[in-house]
Amino acid sequence: MPKHKGFSLIELLIVIAIILIIAAIAIPNLLRARMSANESAAASAVRTITVAEVAYFNNYPSIGYAVQIQDMGTPPGCVPSSTSACVLDDSLATAVPGSAGRTGYQFSATGTGGGGINFGFVVGATPIAQSQTGTRDFCAITDGVLRSEPAGGGVPATATAACLAYPIAQ
Repeated sequence: MPKHKGFSLIELLIVIAIILIIAAIAIPNLLRARMSANESAAASAVRTITVAEVAYFNNYPSIGYAVQIQDMGTPPGCVPSSTSACVLDDSLATAVPGSAGRTGYQFSATGTGGGGINFGFVVGATPIAQSQTGTRDFCAITDGVLRSEPAGGGVPATATAACLAYPIAQ
């Protein structure tokens, strides 16, 4: 009988089974790594927005801190004004609730105060799809301290008291 070169069907099925087992082990780890990267990016973005709020305050002292995150953006052909201050990347300034977000998160920044001048602000971030794009909410207020808690879903923190209830991020 002549010898045939090649693989038998059984050998091919064994190789495919091994590949599927390795994929079953690797895919959950990949998803956890992606969520971790999204959370790191969100924490960094909250710090970036906090710095942009301070720059906005220095540029527009008669307004104080920005009324909303979009006021700090850099739309195409940006000319600095109180409604487009050119101090924050527009992809971050437009990653608000209801949008596609950025790196799996949506953001808000709200000026707080009274008498026409915002003497404080609240920056918040929450995952777009809880337990898929992230598992933690982040926030910061005028003190610049980053806080986080397990994601509750919904919209980012917009009140000082709500943000202060978050534990300080480690």
